Amino acid sequence: MSDSTIDLARDLIRRPSITPDDQGCQALIAGRIAPLGFAIESLRFEGVDNLWAVHGDRGDQGPLFVFAGHTDVVPTGEASRWTHPPFGAEIHGGRLYGRGAADMKGSVAAFVTATERFLARQPDPAFRLGYLITSDEEGPAQHGTKRVVQWLREKGISIDWCLVGEPSSRNRLGDEFKIGRRGSITGNLVIEGRQGHVAYPHLADNPVHRAAPFLAELVEIEWDQGNAHFPPSTLQIANIHAGTGANNVIPGEMSVQFNLRFNTETSVEAIQARVEKLLKRHGLTYRLDWHLSGVPFLTRDDGPMVGAVERAVEGVLGTAPTPSTAGGTSDGRFIAPTGAQVIELGPLNATIHQIDEHVAVEDLKALSAIYERLLDELDQEARRLRG
Repeated sequence: MSDSTIDLARDLIRRPSITPDDQGCQALIAGRIAPLGFAIESLRFEGVDNLWAVHGDRGDQGPLFVFAGHTDVVPTGEASRWTHPPFGAEIHGGRLYGRGAADMKGSVAAFVTATERFLARQPDPAFRLGYLITSDEEGPAQHGTKRVVQWLREKGISIDWCLVGEPSSRNRLGDEFKIGRRGSITGNLVIEGRQGHVAYPHLADNPVHRAAPFLAELVEIEWDQGNAHFPPSTLQIANIHAGTGANNVIPGEMSVQFNLRFNTETSVEAIQARVEKLLKRHGLTYRLDWHLSGVPFLTRDDGPMVGAVERAVEGVLGTAPTPSTAGGTSDGRFIAPTGAQVIELGPLNATIHQIDEHVAVEDLKALSAIYERLLDELDQEARRLRG
């Protein structure tokens, strides 16, 4: 039997929207929600397509809740290694296969069908309902959600509540949902030395030898001990390069790239100051560029979103979800700093970015039901606030 959520997910998966090429996914979504009364804005920044849509934005219509997600996907790799075509959207054994099935076209489809059912029952909700969909989440993420949030700020539009459809579930649908994410900052470091012949080390200055004690101390730093919501901040060296490839040349410089995933106990400024103090203490000549991907955020349970999500999941699945801040970054990092309460809830993350990415058909149906139940919960909250 046909199901609207599965049908829409398959239509989206069949579009090979490798970041940042949307391939018409957003037009398909807009075509579904415009007849429901959404005002549609197609925003294109530096070749990146973004969709902003709002229902009920007629003056003071209550809090603004936004479904946030992305239509872009990562490359498939060698298609011949897939059991089922990566953009075939085939169903086998109760599973929908394809790039983006779990991350995150399945969630986007569930957004739409949940919205359709909710507005059919409640055409005039007590809150405004929005969509923020980008095609630049899997890429540089500079002209997608980040740029749309800037555009919203310029327009004086504030998001109150937000659900990001990232695949948050670990072992079964709805067992975990994200109430926050760690921040991410990368250091691109160059240790300078002097190139020379390995037989004449007194005429050269080997940056690898000079950097070794610094790196040993850097990786042993305890940045913090974490807190009730976040694990301790951690640093990992991602890349090291030095030398010309010849075995008789002392390198003139050494490049090191390292990344920190940090929590709310540690600030960007504290990280930068501590690393640079260590570099200077080791007497190194260096160049250091920092790239901040996002700061940590946390949605506490003193607002409506956490409780609404918990009740929605338990109401549909009969089990209570566990809040988590684990994993990498998401576009929630651009929305949360505006003051919005941001939650992430989606399907299993076990196969994302992998060959044969897939999602259980029944999970997508249930996810749409959870999103619909969430809209009911938020409508009740908005009516309570209205008094």
